[in-house]
Amino acid sequence: MRKITIIGAGSVGSAIANNMMTMGIATEILMIDVNKPKAFGEALDVYQGVTFCAPAIVRSGEYADAKDSDIVIITSGIARKPGQTRLELAQTNVNILKDIATQIVAAAPNAIYIIVSNPVDVLTYVFHKISGVPESHIIGSGTVLDTARLQSELARRFHLNPQNVHASVYGEHGDSSFVPWSLATITNIHIDAYKDCCPEPENIKWEQNYEELEEFVRTSGGKVIKSKGATFYAVAISVCHICKCIANGSGTALTVSTLMHGEYGVDDVCLSTLALVDANGVRGKILSKLTPEEEAKLQNSANKLKEVIHNIEI
Repeated sequence: MRKITIIGAGSVGSAIANNMMTMGIATEILMIDVNKPKAFGEALDVYQGVTFCAPAIVRSGEYADAKDSDIVIITSGIARKPGQTRLELAQTNVNILKDIATQIVAAAPNAIYIIVSNPVDVLTYVFHKISGVPESHIIGSGTVLDTARLQSELARRFHLNPQNVHASVYGEHGDSSFVPWSLATITNIHIDAYKDCCPEPENIKWEQNYEELEEFVRTSGGKVIKSKGATFYAVAISVCHICKCIANGSGTALTVSTLMHGEYGVDDVCLSTLALVDANGVRGKILSKLTPEEEAKLQNSANKLKEVIHNIEI
């Protein structure tokens, strides 16, 4: 039996619950929201499709009902508005997180916590400082979604399965993120050399478009928000993927947001690099060799986040 609690029954939390049931990740899904009728309605709506899925309980409840949760996913917060940066949300969502943390950790002290609310790196850091939860049990969703956006776009340009693309987004889940291109490979061949090795080079749309691709990743969320008002499908499936990696327990490399302790010259801030995630949470970081320029970009991203952290009340 695997029990997962989702805090926040908005678009993101509800999409996570629905995906989780259809993917068969949990046998019990609990939804908690300050708007109790909303949580009840979303849980009931998801549950009524259980006939077509693996057996699962989907219900709404109180914080006390989260007892014995294996995973707790926090999505609560004010949504990002068109034209607003994730970091501009900081203090409002920090205050919401502080209220949530006290109640949920008391109910589920042994759970693995996945922070999804934005700005995710700042909130992950705050949760480390206020929760008392072991460091390995705190995971920010980080740039898992950004990395998926990058890989799917590269797969389109290289005309192959995204699973053959190994490229990641590091740093902040936001404007200072970057791609360490020195580590990017297609079928184990460096991305810049693949075109000369593949069977159909004329079909590949790649001319070392580093800046273009990074801008595509950074602005994808904003474009969706401008067009439809919010992002939730892609982030929901990325969070479910994190849960699936925890569930299978074998150790999967993900660009989740974790607390840094001097790696790459970065300390006392949460941001995304590759880390191994398994049944015990974060097993540890994968310290890939970055170029000096890439390390500088990671340090710049850390400094941007620290500026926000220094200006909020924890």
